[in-house]
Amino acid sequence: MDVYHKILGKYWGYPAFRPLQEEIIHAVCEGKDTLGLMPTGGGKSITFQVPALIMEGICIVVTPLIALMRDQVDNLRRVGINATAVYSGMSRQEIVTELERCISGNCKFLYISPERLAMEQFQEKLQAMNVCLLVVDESHCISQWGYDFRPSYLHIADVRKLLPGVPVLALTATATPEVVNDIQERLLFKEKNVFRKSFVRPNLAYIVRRTEDKPGTLVYILSKVPGTAIVYVRNRKQTKEVAILLQQASISADYFHAGLSREEKEVRQNRWKNNECRVMVATNAFGMGIDKPDVRLVVHLDMPGSLEEYYQEAGRAGRDNKKAYAVALCSETDSLILKKRIEDEFPDKKLIKQIYEALDSYNLAHDFSLADFCSTNQLPPLQVHHALKLLELSGYIEYIEQQDEALHKIAPQVTRTHPGIKGNSLIIPPSIYEKRRERAGKRITKVVEYLETERICRSHLLISYFGEKDTEDCGCCDVCLSKNSSGLSNKDFNMIRDKLLKRLSGEQPLPVNAITESLPFPAEKSITVIRFLVEHDSRFHMKDGEICMKQNNH
Repeated sequence: MDVYHKILGKYWGYPAFRPLQEEIIHAVCEGKDTLGLMPTGGGKSITFQVPALIMEGICIVVTPLIALMRDQVDNLRRVGINATAVYSGMSRQEIVTELERCISGNCKFLYISPERLAMEQFQEKLQAMNVCLLVVDESHCISQWGYDFRPSYLHIADVRKLLPGVPVLALTATATPEVVNDIQERLLFKEKNVFRKSFVRPNLAYIVRRTEDKPGTLVYILSKVPGTAIVYVRNRKQTKEVAILLQQASISADYFHAGLSREEKEVRQNRWKNNECRVMVATNAFGMGIDKPDVRLVVHLDMPGSLEEYYQEAGRAGRDNKKAYAVALCSETDSLILKKRIEDEFPDKKLIKQIYEALDSYNLAHDFSLADFCSTNQLPPLQVHHALKLLELSGYIEYIEQQDEALHKIAPQVTRTHPGIKGNSLIIPPSIYEKRRERAGKRITKVVEYLETERICRSHLLISYFGEKDTEDCGCCDVCLSKNSSGLSNKDFNMIRDKLLKRLSGEQPLPVNAITESLPFPAEKSITVIRFLVEHDSRFHMKDGEICMKQNNH
């Protein structure tokens, strides 16, 4: 037994690694900069915890979520490994004490936020540490091509320069091909080195259900699919409303969002983990670090703004590799609502300048209250939030949304970096506004395409978005199941469809009988496919017993 398996067995009790874990570990131990793409629940932590225990020195782990830091540190300490975390809410003395422990060699893992990484005090302490490995979790946040770009992540490249010869391990659950390249460039990889785990989840059935009664449909689905479930909604208010609705339908439910105190979050999370509560209704704040393998159902009442986010949230179902369902409930107006998000996320530049000027007369010395700021200046909260983010990206302010651990609340901080600049002199570069807006629009278009498709396997559509080619239809999504209602296999269906496309390429109507006779399949199979395509595929049209391809519809 090699040293990797000995450590795995000693601390975690596993006899073998999951797919891709061992390959990443070997690359890291060889000192190679490495990017690991592992879907949610793929066991990312093992890929840096095992090699760090072999290497001499301390492992620095950059992660954006305090709750995840604390969870990881607790888990490591539980198995006898010295680990610590430095985050907002700790006193200056507490921070200094923990950093000194890391310098003296009494700690094996240090978890830290990207914001603190950039602080001069931390960088001084860092250079006194014997660092063996730098880990960047949620590494897609460093890419401006991604859905969740965070400026604080750009400081990581500067830190790398302070740690010559120290390898970096970047980890993410979701990344498109262009984001994969961008991560490696921005983290100054010596050479490209990517390990990918397939994004295919054969046990997970992706379903889109069209309904104008989402609450009623949700109750119906929960009555049909037993077991633990997560229901994702758009805002905090909805979490409570939907949880109450489910309770009234005699379904055990609770709610979760970022505005709850730490104690409330832990109580609710533990009740759900221990099966004392069946359904958790939540915003996207619920999920990071949540590792419950037997979730049978994830329902989205509202879709997120990107397929990356959807894949991560849906992927919290069926981590035990048993049959599970990811259901998106979709109404007639959902596509319009999704498209409207662009207007919220990219407010008019005049409004951005107005918001920047309003900061002049607001007391920024204390914690920034978004609600109070908006109320005082009669501004729309959602657009203000996104305007502040755009101002940060443009370098005019620092906008830190952090958790105040003492007061158990979100306590954002806003700092003007160029106090002398007036709103009329403000320039929001095209790279920050126009180009980002365009990319956000494209991501939302892909979400709409996912919701509206009636002819492409949903798993195939998702997987191809992440750059995987030639994947087979899943056979269990709603699109595949609708094809298979007559007993046809996906292979037969697709073969007949492709032959039909070839026969109709001249765009001249052909009698159905003539087509079925020319196809190398039983007539009843061909007719079943033709009927499905005419009803569900906008490219096909039938009139008076003849079928043709619609003009200008590709």
